[in-house]
Amino acid sequence: MADTVLIEGLVVETVVGVYDWEREVTQSLVIDLEMAWDNRVPGKTDDVADALDYAAVSTRVESCLQALRPKLLEYGAEVLAKTLQDEFGISWLLLAIRKPGAVPAARAVGVRIERGEKTETGAR
Repeated sequence: MADTVLIEGLVVETVVGVYDWEREVTQSLVIDLEMAWDNRVPGKTDDVADALDYAAVSTRVESCLQALRPKLLEYGAEVLAKTLQDEFGISWLLLAIRKPGAVPAARAVGVRIERGEKTETGAR
């Protein structure tokens, strides 16, 4: 199935990093998510109850990363992916976490992970 729900450029302010000074300040992380979801049902019903609630997913991304305060982006990505799959019934996702300004010569550094399998129904 090719249906997905996207969240792009979600900015989350949290403590992140391994250096002592990083553990004392908040920094911005930029999150991009692509999640398998069967959009045929909400496409027919026009009912939000049938759709993947991207506002709820966005809120959960923020609360997860703020509570987690990861040292490594890799750790944050793994925990976040599992949390979203478990709580929202997402069978497959592609997740990127970027940390702007971490390397002066780069716009951002980050990680991208893909977890799960795209299924015919996408979720549920």
